[in-house]
Amino acid sequence: MLLLLKIALYVIMVFAFLLVCGYGFTRWQSAKLEQRYPNIGELTDIGGLRINSYHWPRPVGADLPPLVFIHGASGNLRDPMGAFFEPLKTRAEMLFVDRPGHGYSDRGGDANLTPDGQADAIARLMTAKGIVEAIIIGHSVGGATTATFGLRHADMTRGLLFLAPATHPWPGGIDWYYDIANRPVIGPIFCSTITLPAGLLQLDGGVKHVFQPNPVPANYSDNAAIPLVLRPTEFCDNARDVANLEAYVRKIQPRYREITAPTIIITGDSDDIVYEELHSRGLKRDIPGSELYWVRNLGHKPDYVATDLAIAAIEKLGGMPRDLNRMVRVVEKRIASTL
Repeated sequence: MLLLLKIALYVIMVFAFLLVCGYGFTRWQSAKLEQRYPNIGELTDIGGLRINSYHWPRPVGADLPPLVFIHGASGNLRDPMGAFFEPLKTRAEMLFVDRPGHGYSDRGGDANLTPDGQADAIARLMTAKGIVEAIIIGHSVGGATTATFGLRHADMTRGLLFLAPATHPWPGGIDWYYDIANRPVIGPIFCSTITLPAGLLQLDGGVKHVFQPNPVPANYSDNAAIPLVLRPTEFCDNARDVANLEAYVRKIQPRYREITAPTIIITGDSDDIVYEELHSRGLKRDIPGSELYWVRNLGHKPDYVATDLAIAAIEKLGGMPRDLNRMVRVVEKRIASTL
């Protein structure tokens, strides 16, 4: 009996030592990540929290309405910037947003645990930046915030563009690490000791999984500052977003029929992150007059793999005649050459 107690005590001491080491490593690496990926945006107080964003003023000769970009899970404003800033910087006023709790934005109160609070925060940010109406572009989990924005702020919505969205109830649960990170007490401990060292080891594989079957662009993780999500507070906030999403979209999905803004959905048939049959086809069914463009051999990142198609969709939402079916064929041919 005494031997068993000694073994148990030894195991507990080793476990505690590993947690302390993990905590110290996480604090050290979190500071290094913020040095490596400093804030390139500006914090704006919108009342109750500060939202971080990169605001590109309307350029002379712009031919598109203002554009607001909403990133997905595990992301920040640098992700859509990497895809859209350069090709659109001479054409539109743009606002790239860190959703509450992501990148360098404050989390704010409990309202921001779900897309409705986040949509309201983005609307207040737009007002603070002088943007009256915009095309709202949302990727993945940001799609739920985009749909909610179209519902709650129709007067500020020129159009909606969904890229591989997550907007509808789905079968099954969430990844185990999100489940642990979302639990009381154990979640913050997990995020403060384990997720950063483990995440750094798994980062490249995770990014490949998001893009597959398409190749990952060179230096994507660095350019999009993806490792920032491994910081403890942001990882926990990201996990809460994912954990709360299914119940939220189950409640809000019946109201999508109230959306009146012109809507385009772009998705791939090889998305291993979200169920495109449920989310994208669901949006096409639920939003009156919406258009769905389905791309063969496209994974979860149409923003990078089909940037030209997404920009053509933005142009169409901006009132320009565009043959998006033809663009789909162009993109499919290009993707086929990379497989």
